[in-house]
Amino acid sequence: MNGKNQKIRVLVIDAQGGGIGRQLVQQIRETLPQVHITAVGSNTAATAAMLKAGADTAATGENSVVVGARNADFIIGPVGIIIADAMAGEITPRMALAVAQSQGQRILIPFNNCDNYIAGVQSGGIGMLIADAVRELTARVGSFFG
Repeated sequence: MNGKNQKIRVLVIDAQGGGIGRQLVQQIRETLPQVHITAVGSNTAATAAMLKAGADTAATGENSVVVGARNADFIIGPVGIIIADAMAGEITPRMALAVAQSQGQRILIPFNNCDNYIAGVQSGGIGMLIADAVRELTARVGSFFG
């Protein structure tokens, strides 16, 4: 974790078209303008969508996820980022392991897709899930130094 004088580092990870990541970056930027958002896409389309949404920095690919996870205070994205071969095969085992072993706090958005079913998840729409994830991030950032 970083010191009190440094910005809180939030890593947003997404794959495919980056639509979830784009929405996350937009809402985090609006809600927590003081945090540093790094967006990492498994492909250039996902990265570009998140960068356009307001990420401070962005990168693409497996090694970017590994390095970003090592340095993040918070990691946020679809639950598939911790499941090897998820998200149409874009999440490599090395990516999933890096996120799972990170010292950063993870906030995962549950989706029942890509041959993974998460019991108990009600389908309330992507907007509701993203808003809930950003509320949780806001609460955790607020108590980060407390």
